Amino acid sequence: MKQILIIGAGFAGLWSALSAIRQLDLNGSKGVEVTLLAPQAELHVRPRFYEPDVHTMAAPLQALFDAVNVRFVQGTAYHIDEAARRVGYRTRSGTRCTLPYDRLIMACGSELERPDMVGIEHAFDVDKLDSAARLEAHLKSLASLPNTPARNTVVVAGGGFTGIETATELPARLRAILGEDAALRIVVIDRGARIGAALGDGIRPAIEQACEALGVEWVCGATVVSVDPAGVQLDNGQRIDASTVVWTVGFKANPLTEQISGERDNRGRLHVDGNLKVKGNDAVYAAGDVAYATCDELGNHAVMSCQHAIALGRHAGNNAAAELLGVAPTAYSQPKYVTCLDLGAWGAVYTEGWDREVSPPEDKAEAKALKRQINSVWIYPPAADRASALAAADPLIPVA
Repeated sequence: MKQILIIGAGFAGLWSALSAIRQLDLNGSKGVEVTLLAPQAELHVRPRFYEPDVHTMAAPLQALFDAVNVRFVQGTAYHIDEAARRVGYRTRSGTRCTLPYDRLIMACGSELERPDMVGIEHAFDVDKLDSAARLEAHLKSLASLPNTPARNTVVVAGGGFTGIETATELPARLRAILGEDAALRIVVIDRGARIGAALGDGIRPAIEQACEALGVEWVCGATVVSVDPAGVQLDNGQRIDASTVVWTVGFKANPLTEQISGERDNRGRLHVDGNLKVKGNDAVYAAGDVAYATCDELGNHAVMSCQHAIALGRHAGNNAAAELLGVAPTAYSQPKYVTCLDLGAWGAVYTEGWDREVSPPEDKAEAKALKRQINSVWIYPPAADRASALAAADPLIPVA
């Protein structure tokens, strides 16, 4: 029995598994087994971790795996032996085991890169389910503290997508905890020269309007140089007293990518060919946040987002199975790039294209409704029904 082994149960891993099974079904193959290795049989809906009630943002997957005959192995990968084609993993109890593979799909995701900075341990983040839950518990605990400016102040380090969505959601979250009359101060610290500089001119007006309406401040052209329990120090000499600091700067591919033969970009992502096979590697594919993949004829590359991870997974699983079966692969292509940026109680903004030009729905309320649809329906796993789940795994389905 040949083995396709997938590391990771995120968006890329889930859709790699479904797409591989779909390809096997299409060719009536019973001689290939698809195994997925991950710490839990659940999809952590990471794009929503800036929202409250984070404990509800894990979608169970075991019933879906059972419906489509994906073998789930609970464990954490720690070693990849390319010569022997085996992956070493630790079970929950710490026991060391191995799994063989004929084709390996790296779908192990990314992680927040915390800098070597004085006091960084005092900063919260929304990178993982447990860390987002820690932030939520901390925010709720603020109600028991004396009503001071520091208690009512949150510093968000980083003005990218995660930082903006976190910052603009915080006023509503904090008022629910501290009361409608709380004198809140939310401050985004960003090295860019202007608000939302990393996202471009097209989307900036909406970010500026939302932040003004919500009372979210920006300190531009600055970086945090140290954190302590009472606040942050900036490189411009400014001190901000705050009981809460949220770090959202810098993501890198899972360090497991360092064990794979192949070229990597500056975020550790593996360079892949048009079929998502790691360049120069005989047996390894990459999908999601660990893949440096060209997604159109203009040379744009997939970004670390569920929008790209889903499509990358559909192609990687399909093509790994196709190679073992000796049938034609489906080259990865994802020329349409869209964003829907949540801007808290103000609304949201929808853009199309790599320049992020605002597109219909241009109304902030309509864009907010679309964002809710994306976050609560579109990015969740399919139902545990074999036919519909595999139909949804077709790599030729456009993702927007």
